[in-house]
Amino acid sequence: MSATYEKIVRDLKEAMRTKDAPRLQVLRSLKAKILEKEISERKGSDVTLGEDQVREVLLKAAKQRKDSISQYKDAGRRDLAETEEYELGVIESYLPKMMTEDEIRALASKVIGNLEPSSPSDIGKVMGAMMPKVKGKADGALVNRVVRELLESL
Repeated sequence: MSATYEKIVRDLKEAMRTKDAPRLQVLRSLKAKILEKEISERKGSDVTLGEDQVREVLLKAAKQRKDSISQYKDAGRRDLAETEEYELGVIESYLPKMMTEDEIRALASKVIGNLEPSSPSDIGKVMGAMMPKVKGKADGALVNRVVRELLESL
């Protein structure tokens, strides 16, 4: 059993005890998504998700919240955006610290230096080398933007 999943379950129980309804709702949703992923991974035998798989579920949930926040703000629904922001905060508390843009830029520069791409059209090659290094630690869209900027400045 994943340490992160166990922490979510402990925090869920604590939220029940303290009657923290908003937090309880988010934690129940996360637990359900993790269990759903666990069930979909089963192929005839019991499977418990590892830390990486739980992190994937959390990252997906965080990305969904970020997308919702953007859409709600565009639609002028600040109340709904605030709810999503709270939920995102709860989810992010279970994720490792994300890389900053400067950290991504430094890593991308190093990867580009090693691969020596000839033009911006080599973005696929650079992204292929970058993503395993930043998986679960950086937003893919941000990584793509930084790599694109660096390649265009070649």
